[in-house]
Amino acid sequence: MMALLAMLLTIGCTLLLGFNLWILIGKFVVTDVPPAIVHKVKFRILYCASQLIITWGCILEKLRICSMPGFCQFLQRLLPVRKDPNVLVTNLRFGTINVRLFRPKAVSSSPRRGIIFYHGGGAVIGGLDLYHHMCSFLAKKTDSVLLLVGYRKLPHYHYPVSLQDCLNATIHFLKSLKLYGVDPSRVVVSGDSIGATAVAFITQALVGRTDIPKLRAQILVYPAVQFINFQLPSFPQNTNFPFLTRDIMMMCVCRYLRIDSSWKDALLKGACIPAHIWEKYKKWLSSDNLPERFRKKYYQGEFHAPFNEAAYLETRHIFEVANAPILAEDQIMAQLPEALVVTCEWDILRDDGLLYKKRLEDQGVPVTWFHAEDGFHGCTLLFDSMLLYFPCAEKIMNVLVTYLCGI
Repeated sequence: MMALLAMLLTIGCTLLLGFNLWILIGKFVVTDVPPAIVHKVKFRILYCASQLIITWGCILEKLRICSMPGFCQFLQRLLPVRKDPNVLVTNLRFGTINVRLFRPKAVSSSPRRGIIFYHGGGAVIGGLDLYHHMCSFLAKKTDSVLLLVGYRKLPHYHYPVSLQDCLNATIHFLKSLKLYGVDPSRVVVSGDSIGATAVAFITQALVGRTDIPKLRAQILVYPAVQFINFQLPSFPQNTNFPFLTRDIMMMCVCRYLRIDSSWKDALLKGACIPAHIWEKYKKWLSSDNLPERFRKKYYQGEFHAPFNEAAYLETRHIFEVANAPILAEDQIMAQLPEALVVTCEWDILRDDGLLYKKRLEDQGVPVTWFHAEDGFHGCTLLFDSMLLYFPCAEKIMNVLVTYLCGI
């Protein structure tokens, strides 16, 4: 009996290993690597690993063992948390929201700069531990007090919970700056990916508030500022590049916004956009607003799919300003604080950042722009990785430090 069990276990392990190798080798061989990427083998490994994790997450979800986001978060929790002995870290709760405060241990003779950081991860991954080292690094290098917001996310929480968590945590912190030794005239909100979406949403939501200090600046690292036009040139150019492929992005968008996946093609082709709405917003969303160098190769023009009213009714919340901060009224945009916008050439969200940059500049908001020609989505998480080091990550982190130190 034991021999039979051992044989079955061996067969199972062999099949499992073979399946993983089949996915990894298949993806490794067919993965295109942009010419600007220096470490091409590492880039392929990242792509293959992300595809393997998502594949297993979807399999386990179909087997009703666990959800795909739950599986990704489980693997994330296995990663070690790197701590800096020169930074004091405090875990706090603002109501139902977990936050983590980073403060340099060195004594300061005056209040420090304040940084509020909203992490990325598509509302699937990310969190206090995954972003611990990055935020610790920023706090130490810029001699700032940094608040990392651990907003609630998938699979149990959907839009607008994460945005409301970020907003509530921000307001609470702004009302308590003296307690944490923060200079109220030097508070910056920052984030990457969907965290940068929160930055755009929050800076707009706080316009006109007189009961809290005014934000000094905003930092948006490869932001998503709309879920409407998926035919921008960066989408066909970067369909299959890590960490955010088109399929992963659409899966995150549909889950986050509670849109049935059957409407994915309608979203991608623009079939859910009524003609009168596109006429109103194309001045901000069209590829024509991009610099020539970013649209000359993959320009697709207007949407060609016929309008689908059922798709519109199921997806119309994509037009809410909370989901599309780029659609905010001009009088709101004109009152926003100065911005640093970071974009990456090999990022599917590249053009979102470029459009939002133009939107801010058109309303007179000072914008500092950094474009990583060899950058890709999510690269900043690898900024000091020994095994998966990419020069673009270090360059972006240095830009963030330099910008923050100037505030």
